[in-house]
Amino acid sequence: MYDELKEEAIVQKVGGRFKLSTLIQKRLLALSAGHRPLVELNTDDRMMIVLQEILQDKIFLDTSNELKVRETPDILSGFGDIDSDDL
Repeated sequence: MYDELKEEAIVQKVGGRFKLSTLIQKRLLALSAGHRPLVELNTDDRMMIVLQEILQDKIFLDTSNELKVRETPDILSGFGDIDSDDL
Protein backbone atom coordinates (compact mmCIF):
# COMPACT_ATOMS: atom_id res chain seq x y z
CA MET A 1 0.00 0.00 0.00
CA TYR A 2 1.13 3.55 -0.68
CA ASP A 3 1.98 5.55 2.43
CA GLU A 4 0.21 8.60 0.98
CA LEU A 5 -3.10 6.73 1.08
CA LYS A 6 -2.66 6.02 4.79
CA GLU A 7 -2.69 9.74 5.57
CA GLU A 8 -6.00 11.46 6.18
CA ALA A 9 -4.59 14.68 4.68
CA ILE A 10 -4.88 13.45 1.08
CA VAL A 11 -8.50 12.41 1.71
CA GLN A 12 -9.33 15.83 3.13
CA LYS A 13 -7.46 17.58 0.31
CA VAL A 14 -9.84 16.22 -2.32
CA GLY A 15 -13.00 16.22 -0.23
CA GLY A 16 -13.46 12.61 0.85
CA ARG A 17 -12.64 9.02 0.04
CA PHE A 18 -15.14 8.74 -2.81
CA LYS A 19 -13.71 11.81 -4.55
CA LEU A 20 -10.17 10.56 -3.97
CA SER A 21 -11.03 7.22 -5.52
CA THR A 22 -12.74 8.90 -8.47
CA LEU A 23 -9.85 11.31 -9.03
CA ILE A 24 -7.27 8.52 -8.90
CA GLN A 25 -9.27 6.36 -11.30
CA LYS A 26 -9.81 9.13 -13.85
CA ARG A 27 -6.19 10.23 -13.78
CA LEU A 28 -4.88 6.66 -14.06
CA LEU A 29 -7.07 6.22 -17.14
CA ALA A 30 -5.72 9.46 -18.64
CA LEU A 31 -2.13 8.37 -18.03
CA SER A 32 -2.87 4.94 -19.51
CA ALA A 33 -4.33 6.66 -22.56
CA GLY A 34 -1.02 8.43 -23.14
CA HIS A 35 -1.33 11.73 -21.28
CA ARG A 36 1.91 12.96 -19.80
CA PRO A 37 2.55 13.24 -16.05
CA LEU A 38 2.33 16.70 -14.51
CA VAL A 39 5.14 15.95 -12.06
CA GLU A 40 8.70 14.83 -12.62
CA LEU A 41 9.45 11.55 -10.83
CA ASN A 42 12.00 8.83 -11.52
CA THR A 43 9.35 6.14 -11.68
CA ASP A 44 6.97 4.50 -14.11
CA ASP A 45 4.56 3.77 -11.24
CA ARG A 46 1.43 5.57 -12.43
CA MET A 47 -0.20 5.39 -9.01
CA MET A 48 2.76 7.19 -7.43
CA ILE A 49 2.58 9.81 -10.18
CA VAL A 50 -1.13 10.39 -9.56
CA LEU A 51 -0.64 10.63 -5.80
CA GLN A 52 2.11 13.21 -6.25
CA GLU A 53 -0.04 15.18 -8.70
CA ILE A 54 -2.77 15.32 -6.04
CA LEU A 55 -0.40 16.20 -3.21
CA GLN A 56 1.21 18.94 -5.31
CA ASP A 57 -2.24 20.37 -6.20
CA LYS A 58 -1.77 19.67 -9.90
CA ILE A 59 -5.15 17.96 -10.42
CA PHE A 60 -8.61 18.06 -8.86
CA LEU A 61 -12.24 17.16 -9.53
CA ASP A 62 -14.59 19.99 -10.43
CA THR A 63 -18.19 20.16 -9.22
CA SER A 64 -19.23 17.77 -12.00
CA ASN A 65 -16.57 15.24 -10.92
CA GLU A 66 -14.53 15.99 -14.03
CA LEU A 67 -10.75 15.83 -13.85
CA LYS A 68 -9.15 19.28 -14.07
CA VAL A 69 -5.63 20.73 -13.94
CA ARG A 70 -4.84 23.68 -11.65
CA GLU A 71 -2.01 25.10 -13.78
CA THR A 72 -2.32 27.86 -16.31
CA PRO A 73 -1.73 26.98 -19.99
CA ASP A 74 1.75 28.57 -19.78
CA ILE A 75 2.85 25.93 -17.30
CA LEU A 76 1.37 23.15 -19.42
CA SER A 77 3.36 24.23 -22.47
CA GLY A 78 6.38 22.31 -21.17
CA PHE A 79 4.43 19.06 -21.41
CA GLY A 80 4.13 18.99 -25.20
CA ASP A 81 0.69 18.47 -26.68
CA ILE A 82 -1.17 18.18 -23.37
CA ASP A 83 -4.38 20.21 -23.14
CA SER A 84 -5.98 20.82 -19.77
CA ASP A 85 -9.43 20.11 -21.28
CA ASP A 86 -8.27 16.63 -22.33
CA LEU A 87 -7.13 15.58 -18.86
